Amino acid sequence: MEPMTKKKWSLVYGLILLVIAVDQGTKIWALNNIHQLEFHGFFGFVLHRNPGAILGTFADLPPLLRVVSLSTAGAFLIFLFGILQYLLPRSLMILRCGMSILLGGILGNVWDRVTEGAVVDFILLRGFGWTSPAFNMADAIQWVGYAMVVYSLTAQAHLIWPDKNARRNFWINPSFQLKYCFILSLIGLSFAIISGVFSYSYLQITIDDLVLGSPQLMERRFLIPFFQTYLVMTFVFLLALFVLGRVLSHRIAGPIYAFEKFLEDLLEGKDRDLRLRAGDEFKHLEEVAEKIKIKLEEARQIKKEETPAPLD
Repeated sequence: MEPMTKKKWSLVYGLILLVIAVDQGTKIWALNNIHQLEFHGFFGFVLHRNPGAILGTFADLPPLLRVVSLSTAGAFLIFLFGILQYLLPRSLMILRCGMSILLGGILGNVWDRVTEGAVVDFILLRGFGWTSPAFNMADAIQWVGYAMVVYSLTAQAHLIWPDKNARRNFWINPSFQLKYCFILSLIGLSFAIISGVFSYSYLQITIDDLVLGSPQLMERRFLIPFFQTYLVMTFVFLLALFVLGRVLSHRIAGPIYAFEKFLEDLLEGKDRDLRLRAGDEFKHLEEVAEKIKIKLEEARQIKKEETPAPLD
């Protein structure tokens, strides 16, 4: 297994910053140079502000809630990116770099929503009587990331999920693993409840303080969509934590289970090595198992030498 060196990690995270820089630089150029619709062959330029996400989704939400929701979704993607980078068992630079390019493109648009409340789109494609919706460099770069991820998942599937390195049991130690998953999810739920109560109360008090007269209408407009959006995000977050707990607990329970089976086979006289999966915890158990096997073999050899030969 090829290790992840500092140089490789620098490339993985540096690509995110590079994509954001390219995206923001081209948007600054568009804001200063594009004043009307114009085409140059297959390419066209027009200045357009998209208040939603891809294809205008979330555009119907109140502006404040839309910005908060989409920005939070960007932060959640950073969380998923870090988890996936940690869980990958091998270097797999095509997959890792594809994820970085994809995340950089998404964050480039998230930055627009945080600072401007809308995404700057300025590129058009035209041909055969068809004109594309306006998009930006972040959108275009994301497709490069998608292509790299899809290629790696198909062409390098044997490295991501090696058959010879797979355990047949999804739940090796169900009681331990489920307990681990629920504890991790419970911690996440606790933080979600604390954050939700704080955010909901703060938003409600702010509305009551700023709106003159009857604030009930504004509360319904903002608080109900906020509560619904927050519930969806919390559910996805807890589901991700549960899956993460399953994977991490598998990496903990798996080596212990494999070590126990190794000892049982060794005591029954089955001579074999202990080989753990890539990404497993307690990798030092392989060395411990080898020492036990050597010591047991030495003890057997001494016992054999000390046993007197049978008399004829």
